[in-house]
Parts: sequence; C-alpha cells; structure tokens
Amino acid sequence: MVLIHLAFSSFGVQLVKALLGAVEVGDEKPVAIVGTINLSEDTFYRGSFVRKPSNAVRRGVKMLREGADIIDIGAMSTGPTSKTMLPEKELRLLITAIKAMSKKIDAPISVDTQNSDIARAAIEAGASIINDISGLKADVRMADFIAEAGCSTILMATKKTPGDVFNISEIKSALKKSIEICREHHISLNRVTIDPAIGHWPGRLARLGSRVNSKLDGRNYSIATYVDLGILARIRELKIGSPICVSISRKSFIGEILNLPNPENRLFGSLAAAAISVLNGAHVLRTHDPLETLQAALIAEAIRGPKG
Repeated sequence: MVLIHLAFSSFGVQLVKALLGAVEVGDEKPVAIVGTINLSEDTFYRGSFVRKPSNAVRRGVKMLREGADIIDIGAMSTGPTSKTMLPEKELRLLITAIKAMSKKIDAPISVDTQNSDIARAAIEAGASIINDISGLKADVRMADFIAEAGCSTILMATKKTPGDVFNISEIKSALKKSIEICREHHISLNRVTIDPAIGHWPGRLARLGSRVNSKLDGRNYSIATYVDLGILARIRELKIGSPICVSISRKSFIGEILNLPNPENRLFGSLAAAAISVLNGAHVLRTHDPLETLQAALIAEAIRGPKG
C-alpha cells in the first residue's frame, strides 16, 4: 500500500512532509540545502565542475561543512546549450564519484539522472535519492526501480521533455501526473519531493521562442525569464501534497535581469531568488553555494515564521 505523506499539526492543518534520504523536509522543517556538483565539462556554470572523483569528495565535504544537508551529483548537463552524453560515459563518471564519496561522507547522496540503469548502479554505489528531471517520463522502468529500491526521489515538472511546461496550470498538471505514476507503481509518497522546473530548459525555449514585446523596468526580457519569475512568485500554488524543491542557483533568468552573462557573477541575484523562494513556500534549495544560500534561507525563514 502507498504510504500517505501528509501529517497534521495540533491545530488540524495539513502539513506536507517527506524524506530525502535521511533528511526530513517539508512544512515546519528547516529549509534543506542541497549542494550540487557537476562531473561534466559541459555544465553552464564552470564553478560547479569537478574533474576527478577525489575532487568531488573534497567539494562534497566542503559543502557539508558549509551547511549542505544533501549532496547532488550529476554527469549529464541539461542546460540550453548542453550536448547529449552517452549513457556509458554518464555511468562511468557518476558511479566512480559516488563510490568514492559514499566512503567519506555520512550525508545523503542524490544522483541526477533520467536513466533507470544508471539510477540502479548509483543506489548500489551509495546514493539514496534519484533526482529525475523528466518526472519519471523519460525511462518507463524508472518508476518500477524507485519502488523496488524504496529510495527517495525529486521529480521535476515535465510533460514530454524536461522543463517543457511554462505556466502554473501546466506545471501543476505535469507534477500531478508524476505523482499519479508514483501511485500506479507503488512508490511511497512520503519519499517524493517535487521541482517546478525553473530555468531556460531547451523544451521550454522550443515552445516559447526568445523575446517578448512588453517591458519590465524598461527592459525586454525573454519569455522564458518571465516564466521563471512567474513560477517564483507563485510557488505556493504548487503545494499539491509534496515538498517543493527549487533549483535557481546562477540560472539564466538571473543573468538576464541583472545583465550578467557570466554565471560566475550571479551569486547575489541567486541569493535574492533563494530568499524569495523560501518566503513563497519552498522547502528545499538546490544550490552551488551552500554557505551563502543557507544564510539567505535562515533570514527568509525567520521573516516567514515556522509554519511557512
């Protein structure tokens, strides 16, 4: 039987909670910080790239010291200009790093993959969370594997290709479909966290085009940036029964608004967006910069209050 992941406060209000590995996230829980490491040179932000498993371990240990609760490792970049990576290379990069890291850290390790074979190998190597940006829609075997493994998962809003949804209604519908897949495959819902797909995803760009005619603060922004701003403003509307993870660190909409084409320069904008996300209901922040992001989250939590 599928486990129900809704709890109730002493006042009878439904509280959304779930486990990401061993970390409990959700309402009335501290915002969880996920430090992200990329094993691909194709990543949009070079500061997240590590070349060797030993470097990944050192980066992960540093992130945990800086306040990260979870370490997320990815090998295949999925940004607007990213190239496809062969599964054999993705597997080789990920598993070597996860094996090395699982021997050195005690925190949950999340693996960013859409491939069920790679997910299986990653769990066997020491990961406990599958971060599937397809929302279980890229690999028909992924849902069965997650149910079998009993691991946690982060599911991003996707209709057919990652991030190809662009308004709150579509995003909510895509996430509900992913939750429906979880139920059909007997995935424990108390281990599911959702992601609204903030970012200039190729699938979204293909649907929306690149420019708009209206102006914000005297400037034209791409439609994709307006979409990201709308999602951030309306995160609370995506409370459909699972905790919400947002991944906004150094992304394109920040660079466009601040006229900062180099992601290296987008830290301050990322922190502003992170604080606003927490104020608007986010439970988990996925970031390249755990120390600074945690500080921004703590201030936002103090302003928001304990009940979110």
